Amino acid sequence: MPAFHKIDKQHRLVLSTASGVFSFADIRLHHERLMRDPDFDPSFSQIADFRSVTGIEISADEIRQIAQSSVFSPHSRRALIMPNDSVYRLGRMYEILRGFQGEQGIRVVRSLEEALDWVHPKSVTT
Repeated sequence: MPAFHKIDKQHRLVLSTASGVFSFADIRLHHERLMRDPDFDPSFSQIADFRSVTGIEISADEIRQIAQSSVFSPHSRRALIMPNDSVYRLGRMYEILRGFQGEQGIRVVRSLEEALDWVHPKSVTT
């Protein structure tokens, strides 16, 4: 799976995209690349776009391993765009497991609009 990221320092946002077949090794490599990026700040929010993922090669045990730690702060808002049902289920598993670790800022969503609303909520005026 090619995975790429772009860091928008002005908006304190990491934009990650994945395509093709999605594997455990790809996730680990993506995390390593983020940690090496001098512009990366763990407190930034993230939108991870999985809309172009065509296959999954990740087991439930590997999701558990990934969920044991995070390169992001537990206070970051993170949206995982996963419109495909099989990818969505793995994303929800990750969201729940990270919640057990105290990270309440992850949401698995189906669209870019939902992701943007979660990461940068619109202020409500009364």
